[in-house]
Amino acid sequence: MNFLRGVMGGQSAGPQHTEAETIQKLCDRVASSTLLDDRRDAVRALKSLSKKYRLEVGIQAMEHLIRVLQTDRSDSEIIGYALDTLYNIISNDEEEEVEENSTRQSEDLGSQFTEIFIKQQENVTLLLSLLEEFDFHVRWPGVKLLTSLLKQLGPQVQQIILVSPMGVSRLMDLLADSREVIRNDGVLLLQALTRSNGAIQKIVAFENAFERLLDIITEEGNSDGGIVVEDCLILLQNLLKNNNSNQNFFKEGSYIQRMKPWFEVGDENSGWSAQKVTNLHLMLQLVRVLVSPNNPPGATSSCQKAMFQCGLLQQLCTILMATGVPADILTETINTVSEVIRGCQVNQDYFASVNAPSNPPRPAIVVLLMSMVNERQPFVLRCAVLYCFQCFLYKNQKGQGEIVSTLLPSTIDATGNTVSAGQLLCGGLFSTDSLSNWCAAVALAHALQENATQKEQLLRVQLATSIGNPPVSLLQQCTNILSQGDKINRRGSKIQTRVGLLMLLCTWLSNCPIAVTHFLHNSANVPFLTGQIAENLGEEEQLVQGLCALLLGISIYFNDNSLETYMKEKLKQLIEKRIGKENFIEKLGFISKHELYSRASQKPQPNFPSPEYMIFDHEFTKLVKELEGVITKAIYKSSEEDKKEEEVKKTLEQHDSIVTHYKNMIREQDLQLEELKQQISTLKCQNEQLQTAVTQQVSQIQQHKDQYNLLKVQLGKDSQHQGLYSDGAQMNGVQPEEISRLREEIEELKSNRELLQSQLAEKDSLIENLKSSQPSPGTNEQSSATAGDSEQIAELKQELATLKSQLNSQSVEIAKLQTEKQELLQKTEAFVKSAPVPGESETVIATKTTDVEGRLSALLQETKELKNEIKALSEERTAIKEQLDSSNSTIAILQNEKNKLEVDIIDAKREQDDLLVLLADQDQKIFSLKNKLKELGHPVEEEDELESGDQDDEDDEDEDDGKEQGHI
Repeated sequence: MNFLRGVMGGQSAGPQHTEAETIQKLCDRVASSTLLDDRRDAVRALKSLSKKYRLEVGIQAMEHLIRVLQTDRSDSEIIGYALDTLYNIISNDEEEEVEENSTRQSEDLGSQFTEIFIKQQENVTLLLSLLEEFDFHVRWPGVKLLTSLLKQLGPQVQQIILVSPMGVSRLMDLLADSREVIRNDGVLLLQALTRSNGAIQKIVAFENAFERLLDIITEEGNSDGGIVVEDCLILLQNLLKNNNSNQNFFKEGSYIQRMKPWFEVGDENSGWSAQKVTNLHLMLQLVRVLVSPNNPPGATSSCQKAMFQCGLLQQLCTILMATGVPADILTETINTVSEVIRGCQVNQDYFASVNAPSNPPRPAIVVLLMSMVNERQPFVLRCAVLYCFQCFLYKNQKGQGEIVSTLLPSTIDATGNTVSAGQLLCGGLFSTDSLSNWCAAVALAHALQENATQKEQLLRVQLATSIGNPPVSLLQQCTNILSQGDKINRRGSKIQTRVGLLMLLCTWLSNCPIAVTHFLHNSANVPFLTGQIAENLGEEEQLVQGLCALLLGISIYFNDNSLETYMKEKLKQLIEKRIGKENFIEKLGFISKHELYSRASQKPQPNFPSPEYMIFDHEFTKLVKELEGVITKAIYKSSEEDKKEEEVKKTLEQHDSIVTHYKNMIREQDLQLEELKQQISTLKCQNEQLQTAVTQQVSQIQQHKDQYNLLKVQLGKDSQHQGLYSDGAQMNGVQPEEISRLREEIEELKSNRELLQSQLAEKDSLIENLKSSQPSPGTNEQSSATAGDSEQIAELKQELATLKSQLNSQSVEIAKLQTEKQELLQKTEAFVKSAPVPGESETVIATKTTDVEGRLSALLQETKELKNEIKALSEERTAIKEQLDSSNSTIAILQNEKNKLEVDIIDAKREQDDLLVLLADQDQKIFSLKNKLKELGHPVEEEDELESGDQDDEDDEDEDDGKEQGHI
């Protein structure tokens, strides 16, 4: 602490001796007192002295205060006093900083005390742990102290917090605190924590910071909110600016959609407070951070699409066309819309369709261009409109064509009721305001950027200069104004108009030989350019000389030699005679050496402090970078080198055409293979579908068969029931033949019964006769007769028993038939009672029979149809198999052809490489032979003669070969 004591000793107004002793006594009480109340009182007293006697309290009490934080954590009051005292020591309180010297001294003290505090990293870790306390008197002073540490020595404190376990997570909990004071100071703490530290920015973002900050902004009223919204927006910018990971996380989390309500500002003209303007300005800057041209193109494009899909771009265009918007908000809105549509075709198309709420409605582009060419508008607003127009045309050939078409004779409105974009650009190009000339020229150059078609179309534009004179082309009018120089009295910079026109002409003629021919066709243009370059003018005119040299160099490099008077070689000779090649290259280098060139090349946005600095356009600096080297080479090249280069170009073009031919052939074959593979896959799918269909139909047939069998069984049961049911109906005359047959059987049975009864009666009478005629015993004759009669009687008894058994069986059968007859009679009577109308049961039975027969016939017909379909499907499957076989054979043939072609290409490349090697060897031999001849003193012919001789030899050899082939 010796350096602090030195600072203390050097102060002019130091404390009195008694105050130093008081501070020392208080420090001793803090260090040695055993009672907590005594220590608390001592720390409270140090807090009251810390603002006025900052240096003394800091020197003597800092160690004791840190020890209090470590040992007395149980008492929140003493912890709060200690944190407040440390804050007063470390922070630079603005109320105490009156003079500049005292301010600098105070800042030095703050950084020195901060360095002492963070020298022990445990102190910062201790402070982070204290922030977990919910007590207001501990948490709030802790937040302020840590914020002050970060402001004094941000990178060092950030590194300590980064390596501390859960350090950032503890600080993120401050955003969820229900006490607004702590929450708002927590936002300020995170601002200081995330400044210029990508690692902490990522951790904070993944700790759900976006969700919490957007919730706070919504709760506070979006753009109508207070200073808290401003702090949250600054923190969001810290998290997103130049951090691709967080930008991607913000987009994928659908947080862009939550930005749309910020810009719903309404149409009230009196609701623009200073805080609202600040908030909206920061919100627009946050949108620009997401779509900045410095971001990776893929990330920018995805954010642009998301902004269009959620309606954010539409809301910005509403502000753009609204009335009563402050000028700085309108300017920033134009810049934001510019970067949202830059390079995004969908957004550019939407912007082209936006109309201003005027009567009649005008396109927004036309309204903005009116502001750009109006010299009464603020300079920053005109720059913003130019940037918007450039972004609308960036990589937008459709928009470029629409702008150029408004200049063509077929699309100009003859009535003059509406003003087009092209007319406004021409008006600005030829006005007397140099700034309007420059802006219109640059805007028109962007309509031609990397678009050869529009460069050729613009050659058709004709301008009516005055009544009675023929119209003049736009190219001619530009060169006419350029040649007049300072003769026309213009407001603003002297060289601004000429620089703008030269940039337009250079952009127009580059990569467009037709435009170069039109430019050179005017015989006054080349002498004017050479005269401008050859003169020795002041420093201000050197830039114009450099641009004239660039324009002349473009006329040489992109010259197709269609004009004999201004062919490439003649223009080079003209430069060498009148200017000198070295002088020409030196003047060409004036462009890139200009002090404003490097500033314009950094960013696409034309951001200039004043109109005098508006000299270069960003896209033009890229064109200069591209053409400066090739023009220098073209100037120093000889005609022979040009010829050789052209021959090499032709050879390369031929070689490229051959390679392209083979590439196209291979590409076609690949396409054919792909088509065949697709056909095969389609056929396989169809085959699988057909197989599944066949399987389904087979199962359906089986189901139908089962149903058919079930119906047959049901039909048999129904017929049995119908037989039982129809007995009574047959007795009632339903089937008389059956009834008559039964009656006949009954009659027959009756007659059989009567016959049997008569036979039985005869036998009985015979037995009785035999019994009555039996003889008396006593004589032998009688005994013999009796023996014979007894045998006969036995036989008769046996026969009688047989007849009786037959009679019993017949009587049983008769009884059975009688019971059946009785049952039939009962059924007939019951049926007659239940169905008095005759013929009805027959109708019912006929209907049922017809239904069953119909179902059977339908089933049979369906079965037949299914069999036919199965047959057709099997045939189709066979045909598909044949097609597959033919396709496989075709693929095999094409693959063989492709392999042959690849082998041929490889052979051709080998032959070419061999020829190149032979040519290299031959050149080496020729070079060595020349050297030997030179050493021997023999004269050596020039390369051209040798080449012509070699060419003659080659022709002779070709003729000899032709003759030999003819003989053969």
